[in-house]
Amino acid sequence: MPVSPAAASAAPPSPASPASPADGRTGERSLLRRTLARPEIGALIAAVGVYLFFFAVAPSFREAGSLATVLYQASVMGIMALPVALLMIGGEFDLSAGVAVTTSALTASMFSFQLSMNVWTGVVVALVVSLAVGALNGYLLIKTGLPSFLITLATFLMLQGLNLAVTKIFTGNVATDSISDMEGFDQARKLFASEIGIGGVQLKVTVLWWLGFAALATWVLLRTKFGNWTFAVGGNADSARAVGVPVNLTKIALFMAVGFGAWFTGMHLLFSFNAVQSGEGVGNEFLYIIAAVIGGCLLTGGYGSAIGSVIGAFIFGMVSQGIVYANWNPDWFKFFLGVMLLIATLVNLWVRRTATRR
Repeated sequence: MPVSPAAASAAPPSPASPASPADGRTGERSLLRRTLARPEIGALIAAVGVYLFFFAVAPSFREAGSLATVLYQASVMGIMALPVALLMIGGEFDLSAGVAVTTSALTASMFSFQLSMNVWTGVVVALVVSLAVGALNGYLLIKTGLPSFLITLATFLMLQGLNLAVTKIFTGNVATDSISDMEGFDQARKLFASEIGIGGVQLKVTVLWWLGFAALATWVLLRTKFGNWTFAVGGNADSARAVGVPVNLTKIALFMAVGFGAWFTGMHLLFSFNAVQSGEGVGNEFLYIIAAVIGGCLLTGGYGSAIGSVIGAFIFGMVSQGIVYANWNPDWFKFFLGVMLLIATLVNLWVRRTATRR
């Protein structure tokens, strides 16, 4: 029997409701939250703010040469901040990182000078010593079960004492002798401390090394098993061990990565100034940690990124040089660095809460 139009209009609606048209807002929110969940996004926001601030108050900050200087300051800090950040993601600290840089430079300088050998011999010996210090820190951490804070604090004190005592024994003062006239110095200087002209601006080679190391560290964290192991041991070492992650090997490797960073930075220090002061490096370990924390690394481990430490080091470079370009008293540097640390930490906290808010 045919259905009348009136009856059809009075018929109950179908149980299956028609799909609502997609307006794209749900996808956009999801993308925004995924972006905000990145560890380095808070540091990026802070970096933009710092750059705009000094761009406005310091006219000389806007010059290309000034940017090259900022990048150099950031690279020297950032080369060490990278492995320190990886170690923090793995749930550990290294308070000996600052003096380990000086130990590396002193070893290469004195070994080459005192034995009248090619400086490359000292460079290789310094690499072995730096890796051994990192391996020792990791080994003691595993065998004793003590917090890495205590283990590396002890290493810090021992290296600080050795740096001063051994330097005085061999040189009679607190600094090493110049090695600038020794065989192999010029070649090593080109590798560790040269300058490259780009667009009429002299850029330190450490900037290129820094960016290269950052790319490598990012690839390791995001594309390799070792990167997964690093996040796992930092999040929960016992759970990671239960699923087959080599926790001990991972932690030792991370400490050795810090040793490698100390070696490279120490070589830059040596071949930039030809000689080394034995008391240098004290306190720098906190700057490395600050750069990593500003970059989004958690003190509890299991969270962070290599790119974040790059941005954190860049903020350090901008603040340290921006104060100079603004003609402010440099005594305010540590104050501004503390402000940047606090602001970046609060921004990171806000970003994470925003990203996880339903």
